[in-house]
Amino acid sequence: MGIKDCYAGIPRQWKFPKAILYLFAVELLIEIAALALYGIAQPDLYRTKLWQEGSDHGWNSNPNSIIYDYANYRPVHTPLPWSQFITNFNVVIAVLSLFLLLCKGIMYICHVFHPIFSTPIHAALVALYAVSIHAQAAPDMSDPDHPQPGAPWYITKSCGAPVRPSLQGYCKQAKGSFAVTIMLCALFVVYLVLSLYSLLAPTAGAAIRHRKLSTASSSDLESQQRPWEMTQVQQPPPTPGGLQIPMTPRTTAFNTLSGKMGGGADKKKKKKSKLGMGKGKGKGKGKGKGKEEEVVRGLDGKVPLRHHISMGDAVYEGPSAKYT
Repeated sequence: MGIKDCYAGIPRQWKFPKAILYLFAVELLIEIAALALYGIAQPDLYRTKLWQEGSDHGWNSNPNSIIYDYANYRPVHTPLPWSQFITNFNVVIAVLSLFLLLCKGIMYICHVFHPIFSTPIHAALVALYAVSIHAQAAPDMSDPDHPQPGAPWYITKSCGAPVRPSLQGYCKQAKGSFAVTIMLCALFVVYLVLSLYSLLAPTAGAAIRHRKLSTASSSDLESQQRPWEMTQVQQPPPTPGGLQIPMTPRTTAFNTLSGKMGGGADKKKKKKSKLGMGKGKGKGKGKGKGKEEEVVRGLDGKVPLRHHISMGDAVYEGPSAKYT
């Protein structure tokens, strides 16, 4: 199977094209919300405050443990859900996914957003948002006295009392960021499933393209095996001068036409000469004799070479003295 056959076998149409448009609209709304929530949380609007609030209630480690590590020259270990890394990571993937959404919309309008392109894009986005979900819901076991084996407290607990009222809004924002991350990951999984389904269950258009391409390739093969136009034309014998005139169907046609036309002209000349000779008997023998000599000059063995209007009045006078 050649490259063309493989290319023709790749489906270019979606099984549910309207569903892709609806997914674009839903993705735009969720990504705008995600970008707003992630941007508000950067660089450290409420992350450390929620960390301290959980420590006050004994739900997780204390943020001051970082200072103790620095003071005692110990390696600093920041729990993943309270680290600066996850905050910056969320902003980066939100901007990236919004940029890819714009590119996907343009490609869809231009009819080039095929399932073969959608599959790797959404597989990568699913992986990125899965990492974000894992980081936001990672455990905090840095303090043996106050372990946090599961997700952070703002995900597993309510944002009401006993949480301080000044932090309840931040708690809801953190919950919303986690929920938006899960929604985007699930949305990209739907994209990926639709892409794989469109690839594995191709439409009739792919079969039609494959059939057309196979027909075109077979016709190209036949044209390559067909003999060329001049291969079956017999070449004329070389002229006495050593030159060999190439023969083509067009040249043969011109020679044939010129021969027929020349034969007709000779007949007309013979008729005129006879008429001239008959008239010369009554009117004058000089004119008839001149026409007769003209006919003889035309029939003295010199073959006219002119068979095209652009050629001169050259004649073939027989073999050259050099070759006789």
